[in-house]
Amino acid sequence: MIRLTRLSGSEFALNSDLIERVDATPDTVVTLVDGKKYVVTESLDAIIELVRRHRGEVLALSSYLDVEPWPPRGPSKLGSVSELARPES
Repeated sequence: MIRLTRLSGSEFALNSDLIERVDATPDTVVTLVDGKKYVVTESLDAIIELVRRHRGEVLALSSYLDVEPWPPRGPSKLGSVSELARPES
């Protein structure tokens, strides 16, 4: 999420993945993929920098997560159908 400021001065957080485009006409207008528009005080360049910084933080923080890789590595825990169909001796 990035923090933006409406012309009224109130701040809000916006999911930057939903931004379709940003226009500077002369006010900065952020258009989302669903067509909703926000007029903000930040400049076009400032919004681009905020999005870049946010995405960089997401990538940097992902290296600290302790999660198992996908697909899992190592021997499979699943058997084949032919193994299940064989009678045991």
